[in-house]
Amino acid sequence: MPTLLLVRHGRSTANTAGVLAGWTPGVELDDTGRSQAEELAERLAQVPLVQAVSSPLERCRQTLAPLLAARPELRGPELDERFGECHYGEWTGRPLAELAKEPLWRVVQDHAAAAAFPGGESLRALSHRTVTAAREWDEKVAAEHGQDAVWIACSHGDVIKAIVADALGLHLDHFQRINVEPCSVTAIRYTPQRPFVLRVGDTGSLASLAPRPHSAATPSGDAVVGGDTGAR
Repeated sequence: MPTLLLVRHGRSTANTAGVLAGWTPGVELDDTGRSQAEELAERLAQVPLVQAVSSPLERCRQTLAPLLAARPELRGPELDERFGECHYGEWTGRPLAELAKEPLWRVVQDHAAAAAFPGGESLRALSHRTVTAAREWDEKVAAEHGQDAVWIACSHGDVIKAIVADALGLHLDHFQRINVEPCSVTAIRYTPQRPFVLRVGDTGSLASLAPRPHSAATPSGDAVVGGDTGAR
């Protein structure tokens, strides 16, 4: 099955200010975020990509811009609101230091499956829409480009954590155990048997994510007993 590369957007002006941006329009990458986006294109230089999908928010589209400029053959990005940030409702635009004093903060941290943002959406709803988007796009990429295709989706921290939690079989209450830094890459390969989480929050070299020949010793979709050799 294809490999999905989930990219969290580069550092934004809201990240720097310590504000919960949500769907606030006009939140862009800061200087560091723009540098991270340029580096992302270099980190992915050896990885063939067939599809780019993005949250419609500016900071995600800006993160993919240098990559798409370097890959004129790569169409996109296709904008999909299901990869968009959580709708934080009345929490949107407020300082994180202030939100940490709210009773709901502890629910978000310790019992995410019960957390619903006032005037916004629940984390359960976030998980459902984002996991559905990832799996549907993966099936589409497989049908159009084959089982060894690699595709990329640029999204947001809580979105990526929810998708990873699902792929790992974790209850949503545990998704705060997952950390993804700005412009990090998380790689997931879905198979008919199970998802394989290949990278989580990787900020280093990505060359080894390029497709490689399948081993005849291990059926596709099976885990390698004793561990993968990592050979290319």
